[in-house]
Parts: sequence; C-alpha cells; structure tokens
Amino acid sequence: MRVAIISDIHSNLSALNAVLSDADRRGVDELWCLGDIVGYGPEPRECLEIVRRRAGLCLSGNHDMGVVGKVSLAEFNPYAAAANKWTAQVMEEEELAHLGSLPAKLVWEDFTLAHASPREPVWEYVMSPPIARASFAHFETRVCFVGHSHVPLVCPETQDGGNCSLFPLPEESPLPLGAGRTIINPGSVGQPRDGDPRASYAIYDSQEDALYHYRVPYDIASTQDKMRSVGLPGYLIERLSQGH
Repeated sequence: MRVAIISDIHSNLSALNAVLSDADRRGVDELWCLGDIVGYGPEPRECLEIVRRRAGLCLSGNHDMGVVGKVSLAEFNPYAAAANKWTAQVMEEEELAHLGSLPAKLVWEDFTLAHASPREPVWEYVMSPPIARASFAHFETRVCFVGHSHVPLVCPETQDGGNCSLFPLPEESPLPLGAGRTIINPGSVGQPRDGDPRASYAIYDSQEDALYHYRVPYDIASTQDKMRSVGLPGYLIERLSQGH
C-alpha cells in the first residue's frame, strides 16, 4: 500500500490539487490528512470537500478548531485570526460541524497521527530536541506523523534517552523506517515555512517500509490573486511566494 500523507493545506486549493495530481501519478492507494485543512487561504470549502472525499484518515488542526469555535481566535496572531474569522463566515453549517467532529490525534495500526505533537496535539511544535524527546513518551506506535510547524522533518528516537536530533526530510530519496521509532513531519501543502514555497507532502510505501518526500510547484500567483480578491491580510498573501 502507498499512502500519501498531507498536512496544513490551509485553504490553498491550487496547492492541494497539485499535490494530489502528483500523488495520483505516483500510484497512491490512500490519503491521510494531519489537519489544518482551512485557515489562511481563499478556498476553504473546496479544500474541505476534496479532503472529505479522498482522505481515509483525517485530523483537525488548531486553525480548523479556531474556525469552528473550539479554540478562541484570541490564541492566534491577528493575521491568522482575521483569516479564520473570514473562513467561518463563508463556510456552511454542515461543513463547520464536520470540521468540529474531527480528532486532533488518532492511532491506526502501527501509526500515530497528531496534528501538532503526540503530547499536545493542538498547539505544540515538534521543532526542538527537548520537545522531540518528550514526544516519544506520548505514543506507543513505531511511527508518529505530525504537522503544524509547516517544516518537513524526521526525528529518530535515541537509544540512550538523550536529546533527539531533528533532520530535514530528504527529498525524493527513500527514507527506510526500520525497527526504531520515528517522528515525521511531511511539511505543508498550502503554506510551506522552510524557505521553499513549493507544496510539500510525503508518501509511505508499506512494501518498502520507506517514506518518500516530494515538493510540488503550483500556481502561487493565482492563489495570491484569490486571497486579494476576498480581502485576506497582505502578510499572508506575500509569505506564500517566500516559503516562510
């Protein structure tokens, strides 16, 4: 089985379509989404409809929760809060109810999926060795997929209990998973923050027991034009082309 793992779409339909087209070309059998389907971008309803139709497993992220009122918009920076407020106004009640029904963390066979971290699945960023080390105490499976930071990373568990090291997820080369436990972030589909504005996602190949990380170009200018047309904050518009 080949599973596409995506995260942090953020209402960016052009990026989502580019990723799914690339994943289909590579022969994926299933799709898993780590949350933050909406927020920031201009096409939340369209992105949610596709994810509902395609994803076998799907989480809710902090932006999804902000849009439906499960977390306060006061917890977000002003740009994100404004985008979430706009998103809530344009979505249908049934769509909001579906977003609100999604979990922030789940376990499926040998995989844990958490939007932010397995310890605190809504807000915590797995971006430092101490947080990565602490995260291993909060899941029991061999692999934990996380999103939230928008940065593609891999963190193997250390055998001596010391600080874990976080490494950039290699692009296109197979990453064998092996017997050790690992935390993996596939990066962001709709708003990358690692200096590369291309959409980011991963494919897990169960036959090889390996992960592949891919970057996919998409029409950034078109997404930016759509954001301007609905009055989303300029900061959110400009950062798409900068990849931060």
